[in-house]
Amino acid sequence: MDIKMIDLDKGNVTAPVTKPLSAPPASFTTDSGSSPKVKAKRSFPFIIILFLVVAVGGFYSGAWLKAKKSGKITSPALAGIQATVPQTGAKVGDIYGSTDETAFKDSATGVLQKGGFKGEGTHNLVRVGGASQTVYLTSSTIDLDSLVGDQITIWGQTFSGQKVSWLMDVGRAKVEALNAPLPQ
Repeated sequence: MDIKMIDLDKGNVTAPVTKPLSAPPASFTTDSGSSPKVKAKRSFPFIIILFLVVAVGGFYSGAWLKAKKSGKITSPALAGIQATVPQTGAKVGDIYGSTDETAFKDSATGVLQKGGFKGEGTHNLVRVGGASQTVYLTSSTIDLDSLVGDQITIWGQTFSGQKVSWLMDVGRAKVEALNAPLPQ
C-alpha cells in the first residue's frame, strides 16, 4: 500500500512512503480456538434445559400458592378442627337462590354430594331410604359446589331422567346442618 506524504507548508508532494503490511497485534484477534457456530451449538441444549426448569418451577410454585390461598394446605394442628369449620362460609339457616318460597313445588332434604350418574346431574342429594331415594341435581342459579357435604333442603323443578329416577333443577336451597354425615 502506498501512502503519499503531502507537505502542507510548501504544497509539494513528496515521494510515496511504503509501509509493509503486518498482521494486527495478538490483542486484536478474535479467534479463540473454536468457531462461533460451535459455541452456539454447545449452549443451545443448556438454554433449553434452563427454560424447562424455570417453566416447571413456575408451574408448581403457582399451584402451591393457589392451594395455600384456597385453604387446602393446613397445618397438622388444625387438621382435626377443619371438619367442623365450613370452607365456604355457609351457616345453618342460609338460603341460596330464589327468595320466592312458592316458586317451586318439588322439595327434598338430604346431604349434598358432588357427581351425577352417567351424565345426568352434576350433584346428588343422598336421602334416608337408600340409593333409590337419591335425587340427582342440576342448577343454573345456585353454585351447588359451595354446599357439598352439608345437609340441605332443596326446592326445584323435577324433570324426567333417562338414567335416573329423580332429576331436579334446583332453584332454592336452605342449609340445615354443616358437614353432615350421609344418611342410611
